[in-house]
Amino acid sequence: MRPQELPRLAFPLLLLLLLPPPPCPAHSATRFDPTWESLDARQLPAWFDQAKFGIFIHWGVFSVPSFGSEWFWWYWQKEKIPKYVEFMKDNYPPSFKYEDFGPLFTAKFFNANQWADIFQASGAKYIVLTSKHHEGFTLWGSEYSWNWNAIDEGPKRDIVKELEVAIRNRTDLRFGLYYSLFEWFHPLFLEDESSSFHKRQFPVSKTLPELYELVNNYQPEVLWSDGDGGAPDQYWNSTGFLAWLYNESPVRETVVTNDRWGAGSICKHGGFYTCSDRYNPGHLLPHKWENCMTIDKLSWGYRREAGISDYLTIEELVKQLVETVSCGGNLLMNIGPTLDGTISVVFEERLRQMGSWLKVNGEAIYETHTWQSQNDTVTPDVWYTSKPKEKLVYAIFLKWPTSGQLFLGQPKAILGATEVKLLGHGQPLNWISLEQNGIMVELPQLTIHQMPCKWGWALALTNVI
Repeated sequence: MRPQELPRLAFPLLLLLLLPPPPCPAHSATRFDPTWESLDARQLPAWFDQAKFGIFIHWGVFSVPSFGSEWFWWYWQKEKIPKYVEFMKDNYPPSFKYEDFGPLFTAKFFNANQWADIFQASGAKYIVLTSKHHEGFTLWGSEYSWNWNAIDEGPKRDIVKELEVAIRNRTDLRFGLYYSLFEWFHPLFLEDESSSFHKRQFPVSKTLPELYELVNNYQPEVLWSDGDGGAPDQYWNSTGFLAWLYNESPVRETVVTNDRWGAGSICKHGGFYTCSDRYNPGHLLPHKWENCMTIDKLSWGYRREAGISDYLTIEELVKQLVETVSCGGNLLMNIGPTLDGTISVVFEERLRQMGSWLKVNGEAIYETHTWQSQNDTVTPDVWYTSKPKEKLVYAIFLKWPTSGQLFLGQPKAILGATEVKLLGHGQPLNWISLEQNGIMVELPQLTIHQMPCKWGWALALTNVI
């Protein structure tokens, strides 16, 4: 820059310094008060109901013993359940503490890109990672969890950030985080608990600062709260935090939350309802809900002692998905990675199988609505979804009839208008109206190799009532 140019630049530069900063992105017109009445009235962002299927990932220090359950520390130290006590006695020195598992949580083979590719292949539309379970170990470098976090101990990596970047760069999935409000053995929580939660040291110095840190740094679009420790939502200041989340936070327009924000809030307050683990009511609910369940029937965390019969088969998983979606829910299907950060082949196989099924039948799952009937009354294991704008009803059947004829008691055909197709096959199928109600569909005669998929099939019915 030549010296004579300086004075000419100085005045515009001064003007720039004096100008007010550019406006922040416009806030949603609706402002929410820190009351359940106001917060519960918030409309759930549409993407969540359209997504239908997500992956839950339980990973933490509990993945090191990888025995029995992710509740290992509690069962061993607090409840002193014999099989956990004996496991420690047989495998570790007497002085070994749970904290000593921390350095062994290496995540040596953790490759976030590899995980992201598997999740994309599964057909899931969102993931939820345990950023902190009840043991208190955070998978990011929390400023409020000194020496008990993934930067200081074990992996020496920001696991949350690595997975967030991989999911957002390589997939079309939404990134979500699970967070346990309480911690089993945190001295401040135990002190608050002994005061019947009149003291609030733990939420003020630990839980709330970490929640703000998580949302601001990683911008999760699902915030999956858990573990109230028997304390009411007033203790956690849940309504105050959620008002900030919906009004001010960087994810205010798109974030969804669940119903675990304090004792008594489950299935009653919050965004979508979870009601209980493995919740699958089998009937229509008036409120959006989610069925969070595990591929390993006995644990959320990885278990080295699991046998093949402990894992749900792909047929069982497809059935869970179909039942859940037809009753208005989302399925959140859990895997537990190993201590070194690998997804075991049995979990990977189930995820890829689900993805191959959804490639053919996703039209009957994603962005669908419930129909007037959830399941069929004539043929068992037939479940319905719909797309009203397209005048489509989907009948998903889990058993291929040996006769080649599928009897459906719920849909009524319209002569000259109704059309029936098998997803993945494409040709119109012959059908006849039944005397009372319903229709009989003549399924195509296919060899095993011609089948569009192996574990459940979907009919697209156009113009039925």
